[in-house]
Amino acid sequence: MNHTLFLRRSSLLLVTVVAAFAAQSRAAESSKAPPTTAPAWVDAMRKTHARFTGTHGTFAHFGDSITVSLAFWSGLPYDHKNLGPEGEKAFALVKDYMQSDCWRNWKGPEFGSEGGMQVTWGEQNVDKWLKKLNPEVALIMFGTNDLREGRGVEDYTSRTRAIARKCLDNGTVVILSTIPPRTKKLEESRAYADAVRKLGRELNVPVEDFFQAVISRRPDDWDGSGEAFKGAADSYDVPSLISGDGIHPSVPKKFAGDYSEEALRNHGYNLRTYITLLSYADVIREVLKP
Repeated sequence: MNHTLFLRRSSLLLVTVVAAFAAQSRAAESSKAPPTTAPAWVDAMRKTHARFTGTHGTFAHFGDSITVSLAFWSGLPYDHKNLGPEGEKAFALVKDYMQSDCWRNWKGPEFGSEGGMQVTWGEQNVDKWLKKLNPEVALIMFGTNDLREGRGVEDYTSRTRAIARKCLDNGTVVILSTIPPRTKKLEESRAYADAVRKLGRELNVPVEDFFQAVISRRPDDWDGSGEAFKGAADSYDVPSLISGDGIHPSVPKKFAGDYSEEALRNHGYNLRTYITLLSYADVIREVLKP
């Protein structure tokens, strides 16, 4: 082979190798996941938060007995084993940012939570709570007692919207929550949950989906009042997510303070605490301390 032909073939081979390497690089780049986009509610909540005039780190919970209970949220700073990496990261963020009084002291009627109450009570009193607390963030979950009274979805939605809008007008970031399923009223609970999801999209606010969190983990046996759990001595200490009364989340002693995947399939209040932790951490990360 003459020298010129050898050089030409060598050059051609080099070009081919370089082209192949470049093609592989482009393919690798294109296979990477696209940049994560912020949730749709982020811009709207940043604008709301820009109007806020109160104390940073204040987190109010407006709701009924499922909210006023000390089984929800209050025990998290003292016992939170098996949170997992995502949960631990969220807990560290919340613990560092939130006012300590909001773990357990912001409970009771003057703070927006009381057993047996319906969405009408929230609508009637939210102005008073906002004036007293002026919270930076408010979690809103009414509806379980409204199901008992047979309140229609449209009326429930309208009153929930009124509560949320008053919070937003105050400069308070809103987190809406769906209610858990209720025994003998599964489809009605589902309709309420659908309404809250739609309202979240309408108002551009985050929604924590307690209903779906329960149903996805225990699709067939979430109801602790069912025949499978009749032998339980304590209606709250059942191995499911809703207690033996068919209304409130369960509180099985075996999983006290436990946030493992197994516990989140059995301890209803821990499950609600966990999804609230993740939701509030998202708000802190995206809105309060972006």
